[in-house]
Amino acid sequence: MDGDRSGEPGGLDRRHFLGAAAAAAGAAGVSVAGCDSGSEERTGPRARPSHEARRREEAERARPGSPDWRIHSVGPPAAVEGYADRVSVLPGEEFGLYVSTTTPAFRVSAYRIGWYGGAQARLVWRSDRVDGRKQGRPLFLQTTRTVRADWDRSLRVRATGWPEGAYLLRLDASNGHQRYVPLIVRSSQARGRTLLMHAVATWQAYNTWGGFSLYQGQDGGYGTRSLAVSFDRPYAADGAEKFLVYERAAVVLAERLGLPLAYTTGLDVHLDPSVLKGATAALSLGHDEYWTPQQREHVTRARDAGTNLAFLGANTCFRRIRPAPGPGGAPARTVVCYKTAYQDDPYLLRHRSMATTDFRQAPAADPESSLTGVLYEGYPTDAPYVVLDGGHWLFTGTGVDDGDAFDHLVGVEYDRVTPGAPTPAPLEIIAHSPLVCNGRHSHSDSAYYTVPSGAGVFASGTMRWVEALMAGTHENGRDHGMDARTRAFVTRTTENLLRAFAAGPCGRDKPRPKDNVRRVYGAGAGAGAPV
Repeated sequence: MDGDRSGEPGGLDRRHFLGAAAAAAGAAGVSVAGCDSGSEERTGPRARPSHEARRREEAERARPGSPDWRIHSVGPPAAVEGYADRVSVLPGEEFGLYVSTTTPAFRVSAYRIGWYGGAQARLVWRSDRVDGRKQGRPLFLQTTRTVRADWDRSLRVRATGWPEGAYLLRLDASNGHQRYVPLIVRSSQARGRTLLMHAVATWQAYNTWGGFSLYQGQDGGYGTRSLAVSFDRPYAADGAEKFLVYERAAVVLAERLGLPLAYTTGLDVHLDPSVLKGATAALSLGHDEYWTPQQREHVTRARDAGTNLAFLGANTCFRRIRPAPGPGGAPARTVVCYKTAYQDDPYLLRHRSMATTDFRQAPAADPESSLTGVLYEGYPTDAPYVVLDGGHWLFTGTGVDDGDAFDHLVGVEYDRVTPGAPTPAPLEIIAHSPLVCNGRHSHSDSAYYTVPSGAGVFASGTMRWVEALMAGTHENGRDHGMDARTRAFVTRTTENLLRAFAAGPCGRDKPRPKDNVRRVYGAGAGAGAPV
C-alpha cells in the first residue's frame, strides 16, 4: 500500500514454551472503517511427487551451505548494479544479465536460498571474471513516466543443474562492492507440492531505481509517479530488499521442514495457471499487493479444486494490475497500474473491466476479501497480536491461552474481517488484535475458512508475519521490537500451518471453522455467503 515506503519448535506447555522462546534468541464500493482505505482435481487424493523427485530434493537439502552469501559492502549506488531479462526461468533455461559497474571487472555468484543446516543458502554457480563498464543513462518514457535501463547485455547464463528455488545472484565488483539480482528458478508443475508464489510485481511496484516507482516520482511526489514500471532495470538499494524482508524467511522455514515444494511467481501464475494443478497448497508471502485479475481467478479455481491457500502477509491482492511487454515484445516485463488516475489509461476505452486501480473500486469492484477472508484496512500501525482462540489447531504446541499478546507483531499494514464486505462463510477469527491507526481505533484479524473442496484458507492479517520468523536475530535489521518469544510463536504456528496444508485439503482432516464473526463484531455482523 502507499504507506509502506521503508519495507518494513516443538510441542511445549505454556511455561516451558515461553522459557524456550527466550532462550531461542540466538538461533469499491466497499466502505471500511479504517484509516487509509484509499473431478479428481476436486475430490480425489492429491498426487505425491515421485520417489526420484523426492530423492533429489532431499539430496539438495543435505548439501553443505554457503554462509558467505550475504552482502558485506553495498558501496555507492553506481558501484555495481544489474538486472536479469527474466523474472523466472525453468531449470536449464538461459537468461541475460545486464550489469553496470564503475570497476574494471565483476563476477556473478548464484545462491539458492534454503535451510542448508542453518547457512540459509548454497552456492550453485559462479561465473568467470567478466569485463565491467559503466552503462549509459536509462531511457525515460514520458507518457507513463517509466524508467527503463536499456543497457547492453553483459553475459548470458544458462541455469543448467540449478535446482528449482529462489535465488540471489550476487554481483561482486572488483573493488569489493556487491549487489543482488533476484531470480526464481520456477517449477513447471506443483502436483502434490506446496507452491511458493513470489510477489515480483510488488517488488517492482516499490522499486525506486532511476527515481520513479508506482508511488513517487523523482521529486518524491505522488502526482509524478510512474503509471507503469519496468523489470528492465535494477532494484534499488541492495537489489533484493522486498524478497529479503518479506519472503526469504518463509522459504528457509519451508525448506527446513522438508516439505515437497514448488516455486513460481505471481506473474507466472497469470501467464500459465497449469503450475497450480494438483498443488496441495499455494502460499502468498509477506507483501503481495499487486495481482492481475487472471492470477486471482486462477488461484481461486485452485482453491475450489482442493488447493489450500495461505496469505502470510497483509494488503494482499489489493491492486489490480495489467502486465505489458518489454523491449522486443518480451512478455510481462512491465507492470501497469494507474491507481487513482485509472481513467487516463487508454486501454480502458475498450476494456472497462480492466481498470488498474484497487480491486475494491469501481468500475469493476471485486474486493479481495472474497478470496482472502480479510480486507486491507490501513497504514501505519504498530500493535500487539492478540490470540482469540488459543485452542485452535493452528496454535497447537505454542502454549498460548486466549488473550495472550505478542508485542509489535501487528504492523505496519494490517487486514481485518470486515462485516459488509463479501466474505466466505463459515469464517473463524482466531486472533483479534486491537490497534490505533492514525488516531482511529480498529482491529487486525487472523482468519481461517474452508470451502466445499476441502481447501483451507488462512490469512495472518499482518504484514509482519514473515518478518517475525527472524525476530530477535537482527536479520535485515527489521525486528520492529519483536523478540525471540514472538519468533517462537510465529514459527510454530507457521509450521503447523505448512504441515497441515501439505497433507492435502485441510477441511477433511482438521476441525470445521466455527463462524464467530457475529460474536466478535456484534449481532449485526455476518460473514457473508458460503463460497
